[in-house]
Amino acid sequence: MEWEVVIGLEVHTQLATKTKLFEGSATAYGAAPNTQAGLLTLAMPGVLPVLNKEAVRMAVKFGLGVGAQINYTSVFERKNYFYPDLPKGYQISQFVTPIVGCGHLDVTLEEGITKRVGITRAHLEEDAGKSLHEDFQGMSGIDLNRAGIPLLEIVSEPDLRSAKEAVAYLKVLHALVRYLEISDGNMQEGSFRCDVNVSVRPKGSEEFGTRTETKNVNSFRFVEKAIHYEVARQIALIESGGTVVQETRLYDADRDETRSMRGKEEANDYRYFPDPDLLPVVIDKDFVAAIQKTLPELPVQKRERFKSAYGLAEYDASVLSAYRELGDYFEEVVSLSSASAKICANWVMVELGAVLNKLNADITQSPITAKQLAGLMQRIHDDTVSGKMAKTVFEAMVAGEGDADAIIAARGLRQVTDTAAIEKWVEDVLAANPAQVAEYRSGKDRVFGFFVGQVMKISKGQANPQQLNEVLLQKLKG
Repeated sequence: MEWEVVIGLEVHTQLATKTKLFEGSATAYGAAPNTQAGLLTLAMPGVLPVLNKEAVRMAVKFGLGVGAQINYTSVFERKNYFYPDLPKGYQISQFVTPIVGCGHLDVTLEEGITKRVGITRAHLEEDAGKSLHEDFQGMSGIDLNRAGIPLLEIVSEPDLRSAKEAVAYLKVLHALVRYLEISDGNMQEGSFRCDVNVSVRPKGSEEFGTRTETKNVNSFRFVEKAIHYEVARQIALIESGGTVVQETRLYDADRDETRSMRGKEEANDYRYFPDPDLLPVVIDKDFVAAIQKTLPELPVQKRERFKSAYGLAEYDASVLSAYRELGDYFEEVVSLSSASAKICANWVMVELGAVLNKLNADITQSPITAKQLAGLMQRIHDDTVSGKMAKTVFEAMVAGEGDADAIIAARGLRQVTDTAAIEKWVEDVLAANPAQVAEYRSGKDRVFGFFVGQVMKISKGQANPQQLNEVLLQKLKG
């Protein structure tokens, strides 16, 4: 039997506010345990929540970014459950009336096909604390620094049909929240994590299968692996005569498997009810209109502009528009040099990209500024250095030896474009290698590369390659 995979994602995005959702405690990452937990987080009697207006603004900004319905009135509710990292015994969230309603996100897949993924809703809620097990033998510790941190939970429609589609959607969403500057998207720090809902059904069936939810997956690679494992597990279970149980599961990266945590809760298990300490959130059209004016050029818009304005291919434009800072860096390089956009794109994506990967850094941590790279692009454009020499200059720039002009001067890397000098080198090489000249003239043109190599050797790599080829061809014709 052929099976179809059905995937929906719930992404918890930490909003980039300086304080928590309902109190003034800081949200900075890495503070000592329990140093950023206020009286509300600690559930002290009589302490009332006060909504963070900046979190509301960021939620609306996201909704506008995905073309969603903005609900001018939304309600906070109590989601009741008892766990050590939640002293109040409930989480303040939104259920019946979220701040952001239906929207969509367009995702370009590897085949070049654009898939529209529906967004069901996005609602504000506070995060829970964190249980610590490593340093407490036979016990668990509780760190409440994360409790109360503002989250925007973004819920997709079950429109995704493969692990690759799910990861592509996540990457577009991740880029968007960073473009909008509502989250740093740091997955290692828990700022962008995903609950993965997976089910399978016979191909052609309209009815959904029983789904499982794999909680808190915090990397694109782990999302892909968790989906592959869960799909294979569900299909094997059904084909062996078993049934899939609706449950919450955990992905174990060390074992590359999902395992059961608990039975899947329904809404009535949480006993949602409107929080009596919080009035409905009412926003007006002027508030939304003011936020609309602050929207930046979005990733899809930038990608299309890169294609039309710079003549970039779909792939190059997609890579360079994936992150706002990367696109800005590329455009600064182009604006500061006369080199073609394609050459600049190649150096940013390939040469600089390799360095950043090696350093495990992003473009904001680049050892080379856009101005410095533009200086090198200019020297390639005006034939001061060849492509090979440029790589030597680039490596020196990465090592901190200065800008392109300083390195070229210090190392004597200026390309020779004087035709008379190149002719002299060619003549010397041909005179010193009469046997190879005879071979070439007898039809063995593979020896041409030998002559190029010899000229480059005596010129110390400084002969202009294009001029060298032209002069060499002319001289070999006799």
